[in-house]
Amino acid sequence: MPASGSRNIAANAFRSAGILDRDERMRDVSDKPGGRKGTHKTSHKSRTSHRPRAIDAVTGKDQAATSSRTAMLASRLAAGDSLAIRGAAKGLLGRLRRNAVSTGATAEASSGIVEKWREFVKRRWNAEAKFLNLERVAEDEYVQRHKMWAPGSVEKELSVMFKLASVLFPEVQTISLAYNNIMSGRALSRLSHYLPNLANLSLQGNKLMTWRDLEYISGRKGKLSQLRELILLENPIRNMEYEHNRGDRYKSEVARRLPSLEMLDMEPIPKIAFDVPQTSTSHTAPAGPAPTTFPAEMGESFITGVDGGLLSGFLMRFFPLFDNQRSALMDVYHPNATFSFSSNTSIPIRARIEGHRYSKEMPHQRDQDWTRWGIGKAGGSRNLIRLAGGSVNKLVSSLHVGNEEIVKAMAELPTTKHDVAGTPERFCIDAWPVQQGDSPQLFVTIHGQFEEEPSRCVMSFDRSFILAPVPEGSRAKQGGWDLVILSDMLVVRQYSSHEAWRPGPMRVQAGDPLPPRVVGTSTNPQLTASQQDMLASMPEPPRSLVMQICQRTGLNIEYAVQCLEGNAWDVERAVANFEQVKGTLSREAFL
Repeated sequence: MPASGSRNIAANAFRSAGILDRDERMRDVSDKPGGRKGTHKTSHKSRTSHRPRAIDAVTGKDQAATSSRTAMLASRLAAGDSLAIRGAAKGLLGRLRRNAVSTGATAEASSGIVEKWREFVKRRWNAEAKFLNLERVAEDEYVQRHKMWAPGSVEKELSVMFKLASVLFPEVQTISLAYNNIMSGRALSRLSHYLPNLANLSLQGNKLMTWRDLEYISGRKGKLSQLRELILLENPIRNMEYEHNRGDRYKSEVARRLPSLEMLDMEPIPKIAFDVPQTSTSHTAPAGPAPTTFPAEMGESFITGVDGGLLSGFLMRFFPLFDNQRSALMDVYHPNATFSFSSNTSIPIRARIEGHRYSKEMPHQRDQDWTRWGIGKAGGSRNLIRLAGGSVNKLVSSLHVGNEEIVKAMAELPTTKHDVAGTPERFCIDAWPVQQGDSPQLFVTIHGQFEEEPSRCVMSFDRSFILAPVPEGSRAKQGGWDLVILSDMLVVRQYSSHEAWRPGPMRVQAGDPLPPRVVGTSTNPQLTASQQDMLASMPEPPRSLVMQICQRTGLNIEYAVQCLEGNAWDVERAVANFEQVKGTLSREAFL
């Protein structure tokens, strides 16, 4: 350790020799980076600061201190002394702050590159066609000469060009970004901000791979909502879909994200006429009222290729047994039949708008208990969306195979009441033949409603059967069944009105309620009151078959029933028979 006072003697000697500035303090290796020794502490009162205090400005001390410091600096500069700022280079002005120099240089360089991009955009702009051609930017001679395009800077450089394009006149309508090695939709994130009204965009020959890349321009998120044409040719996202024969899925996914799109990859996208408003380049027609109905009407139940009486007899027997005695259904299921049920707890949009859940006319809707329908960890609901990624055992156990397992599973479901005979209009039945090998089969779908007991809550359901003729000598045949069930899938869901399948005009979501519809169609004469009562008393499916004959032939209800009965309830045979004998029928046979 140096002797006391030796440090001051050495410092004075260095100052006399001009080696050490007069206002500098000599330091040794024990000093900390701040310049003071670790063991040396300076009292707060002894430290001085060049930063003015608010109280000094009030008391006048700040002005005095500033004046004294200014006078001292002026005298030292006049004597030719340099200002000894610690760590600074010698000289009259010392060293400028490094960041001040770099900031100025950066700003100048940034301004220069922006001007170069402005020139580039100007060269690529076709004002007459409102077209900005930004294809193969990295290969452009002007860009290469000025080294404007660096690897990995695609997003930054495109954002600059989009901003420059936003001030072009007239407004940009079409941009081609083809062959720019764009690997992520993030590079397009600023496109909708600067050019929100863009109508045509080409991304051909890039490397977009996922649907998420399209979210950056998705019209559903309020971005390029005016986009009419998009080209994604030669992108992995398109190539992979077509390589796996998913071309329709590709078009659907793109159109779903960009609902305003009319052309995709230079091919038109089919649309319902009123779904997307069409813009006219000539003149704007006066805005008409919003459509209230779909262009196609809801038809009657579709039943073909099967004896209507046979199907009606099967259903009229099946549902009462399902409601009251499910164990008696064992014989109607094939020994290798399958059964599953799933619960859909979401409330349909139309039902939510109509407020069925809180309606005074349906006071028990809030008493629903979905755990009774297999919702929960231990439940048997086979809702594949909810089971996705879950236990394989749950997928297997929720599919019941064999008539004994099926009846056992159905016995655990809540008690139901299907009013098939009393209110046939609340059910919709479609049926048509299918072929499985050499065995003819029948596919049947039923939409309707039932009342859950004891809660008395009304629920909707969809049920799909695959039926086959009963083998001779089987237990089903001995039990009086004409059809046997091969497959049964039941979906139970929140209630939605049977108005959804009422024959006639279909209301759009925003439309006004349609007036009650009289039985019959606008293309046929109206039924009399007695004929309407006769038709309303018929169960499904005979009611739908009779209506088809009335509409296609003009026969009244009584003669339509006779025509169907004489032709085994086969609609096509009945119509063909009518064409042969219609000249012999009296006027009273027609509506």
